[in-house]
Amino acid sequence: MTTALVYDPFNLQHTFPHHPEHSGRLEGTWHLLEADGILERLLRVESRPAPIEAITAVHTAYYVEQLEKMSSRGRGKVDPDTYVVEATWQASLLAAGGLLGVTDAVLTGQAGNGFALVRPPGHHARPHTGMGFCLLGNVAIAARHAQKVHGAGRVLIVDFDVHHGNGSQEMFWDDPSVLVFNTHQYPYYPGSGALDEIGAGSGQGYTVNLPLPPGVGDAGYLAAFRQVLVPVARRFQQDVILLSAGFDAHWMDPLANERLSVAGYAALIGELMALADELCGGRLVGVLEGGYNLDVLPHCVLTTLRTLNADPAGVSDPFGPAPGRETDVRDLIAGACRLHGVRRRET
Repeated sequence: MTTALVYDPFNLQHTFPHHPEHSGRLEGTWHLLEADGILERLLRVESRPAPIEAITAVHTAYYVEQLEKMSSRGRGKVDPDTYVVEATWQASLLAAGGLLGVTDAVLTGQAGNGFALVRPPGHHARPHTGMGFCLLGNVAIAARHAQKVHGAGRVLIVDFDVHHGNGSQEMFWDDPSVLVFNTHQYPYYPGSGALDEIGAGSGQGYTVNLPLPPGVGDAGYLAAFRQVLVPVARRFQQDVILLSAGFDAHWMDPLANERLSVAGYAALIGELMALADELCGGRLVGVLEGGYNLDVLPHCVLTTLRTLNADPAGVSDPFGPAPGRETDVRDLIAGACRLHGVRRRET
C-alpha cells in the first residue's frame, strides 16, 4: 500500500505571533519527517490551489469573496480567534487544494490512502464564515469533490479532533449522502456536538456525536470507535472515509483535557484502515486539523503516516500514556448506540 502525502511550505506564511495556530506546527512536524526518512517511502502529491467552484460547493460565494478581500488588505479577523494575513487567501486555497490532490490520488488508485499535512485547519469553518482558527472547510470541500468529480455516492467524515467539528456538521446537516461522526470534549469549544444532534430532514441520523467528558483516553476513544462508529459505518456503506485528524486530544496538549496518547491515535487510525479495507477498498484520506503541543504533534503525524503506510518502524511515542485513570464512558457509548439504533459490541 502506498500512502500519498501533500505539503507546501507556503502554508507557513499564514501565521500570527503568539497565536496557538502558527507556522511552527508544520515546521517542527516537517523537520521530524525529514529526519526520520519516511518521506522517501511516500507518494508526494503536487500542491495546487483549490478551484473556486470546489470551495463554493460548501461555502457561500459572498464569504469566499470577503475572505479574499480581507487577505488582500493584509490583516484582519473573521472572529476573535481567527486571524487573516496577506498570505491567508493563498494558503487557504493550497490547504483545501492539497487535500483535493490527495483525495484524487486515492480515488483514482494512484495511492491506497493518504494524508494532507496542511494548514490553516478547516473543520470549524461554516458555510458563511470562518471560525475557531479555520478559514475554509477543507474536509467538507473534499467530500463534495469526491462526490462530484469521482462519483462517490456516500462519504463518511470521521473527526477525532478534541473540538467539535461544527462546520462539517452544519454543511451536511440535512444530507444523507455524507455521514459525519465526531468524538470531542464536551462541553467545550465551540459548544455544539451534543449527543442528540443527529441531523435533520432527510439527513436525520447521519450526524453522530460522541460528546466525551474530560479525562477520556485510549480505551474510551477506541471503545467509541469499535462500538459506535464501526456498526454505523457498516450500515452506511460509504465509498470513501475522510478523516479530520486533530491531535489535540493528546494528554499533553495545552488546549484541552483528554488523555489520548500517540499510541492511542495509532490504534484509531488502525481501526479506520480496517474499516476502509472492509467497506470501501481501503480508501482513507486524512487531513490535519488541531494539535498544539509542538513536541507532540510531529510524533502524532509521523505515527499516522507510518500506520497508514504499514511502516515496520511503528509508533513513535516518546511521551507514553497519560498518568492516572481515565474517565469511564460506557454509559455514554450505550446511550449513543440506543439513539442510533446499533447493537453495542463489548471489546
